[in-house]
Amino acid sequence: MPPALRLPCWPALALVLMVLFHAGPAPAQQDSGRLVRKAAKATVPAELRQIPDIAYGTDPRQRMDVYLPASMTGTANAPVIVMVHGGAWMVGNKAMPKVVENKVAYWVGRKGYLFVSVNYRLSPQVDPLLQARDVATALAKAQSLAASWDGDPAKVILMGHSAGAHLVALLGASPALAREAGARPWLGTVALDSAALDLERIMNTRHMRFYDRVFGADPAYWRSVSPSSVLATDATPMLLVCSTQRADGSCAQARDFAVKVNAKAAPRSTQASVLPQDLSHEQVNTTLGLPGAYTEAVDAFMSGLVYTR
Repeated sequence: MPPALRLPCWPALALVLMVLFHAGPAPAQQDSGRLVRKAAKATVPAELRQIPDIAYGTDPRQRMDVYLPASMTGTANAPVIVMVHGGAWMVGNKAMPKVVENKVAYWVGRKGYLFVSVNYRLSPQVDPLLQARDVATALAKAQSLAASWDGDPAKVILMGHSAGAHLVALLGASPALAREAGARPWLGTVALDSAALDLERIMNTRHMRFYDRVFGADPAYWRSVSPSSVLATDATPMLLVCSTQRADGSCAQARDFAVKVNAKAAPRSTQASVLPQDLSHEQVNTTLGLPGAYTEAVDAFMSGLVYTR
């Protein structure tokens, strides 16, 4: 059973999020009776264009933005990145600059990809399993519309940061969850610094208190949303980026998870690899797309899927 959903105590949650994401204070606004951070919106270069707020469901949060070149001449059948924001499963927005700007400038502006940034319903409105279903439904919608954007629905990469990394890793570990929402196979999954890859172990040891709000107290539910627990033989190829600066063991989890994924893969194949970075949790997200070895490594993983499969 999913956890009982309760409204979080905002002052405590804000403190946790500031620690997690090194975020400074931001203006607040009232949203359905609770305070939320007011997210800045990303800006994109003039040579690119945006199609905002494409609906993939009836809830206002079930929307996605698409970024593509102003002219698609010569870019037919472009590969597609579907990006899922973080925010402790409780906050966050698809249009935040740290989610969009550097990635769009690099992969859309320089590499000719399409970039889809996804919102999903947040806790306490829904639990993480339903959040993963939202992401899967958005993925299916992006695949169905890709050709109309001159994209290739068979060349899709699923990417997420933090809580979003957990959600994409969950779908990558068990693609059946995505198929149930109508999604077709995608090439691979990039998880940007998740420390929630083995939720059974996390919840049975000392952990941050907001995990109890999000994941509840039912061990059966923990298993259902734990990428390590639901891992299937048809897991997608995965790149697991992790911050070596974190104290809660995201790199150890990534390595353990990669071992499990590769043990289930076909003989002599490597389905999962780990990319440790000497960056903060937030920098893993914000600096991706800037020139340097980190961006090049992620690009090499995706190019290896897009251009060889």
